[in-house]
Amino acid sequence: MLLPFDFQKDPYLFLDFSAGNPDLATLNLTDTAVFTEYVFGQLKTAGAKMGVGGYNEHRTIYRRSKHFNSDEAPRQIHLGIDFWAEAGTPVFAPLEGVVHSFQDNANFGDYGPTIILEHERNGKPLYSLYGHLTRQSLEGLRPGKKISAGEKIAEIGPYPENGDWPPHLHFQLMTDMLGLKGDFPGVCSLADRERFLAICPNPNELLDIPGLRQPA
Repeated sequence: MLLPFDFQKDPYLFLDFSAGNPDLATLNLTDTAVFTEYVFGQLKTAGAKMGVGGYNEHRTIYRRSKHFNSDEAPRQIHLGIDFWAEAGTPVFAPLEGVVHSFQDNANFGDYGPTIILEHERNGKPLYSLYGHLTRQSLEGLRPGKKISAGEKIAEIGPYPENGDWPPHLHFQLMTDMLGLKGDFPGVCSLADRERFLAICPNPNELLDIPGLRQPA
């Protein structure tokens, strides 16, 4: 279990943040309050308890932040799954493991408070990243701290402390941390897409959310 929702029964809404969503062209995405009102308005209209999606999605929303556009090649390919839900929603470890690293990535549009766990699966290391948390979620952590499957590890954070996003959890898997600690790219450029997808498997292979469509 990652969140207190039953994806076999509870209704969720696939949220599209690609150029194929015409709503995004008219939204002031730099205004987090406006962005948040849009996200949760979509959920209310659909009668959904949560918004889900994003793995391998070619997104346009990152134009809101210089954090993703400081290079010659802007980063637009999303490497995890986002779960859009109210701030304060608890987050649970889906697998047993240990704390690998954590930090507050406090740039506008960044992860904000972030936790990375290290697991062993099929005899190989697997890392899981949880971004956009509350700052309180980082309290009491230390590298190597044991975490049980199903243990509450964090809460979804409010803006602006969550990196200034509408409240949601960014959940990502990595097979190689590339020597990084407390942070890992959650978005890559088109040129780097194949390289990063090779080490960032689809989280739905672990979560098995039925009917969750993935962008081509």
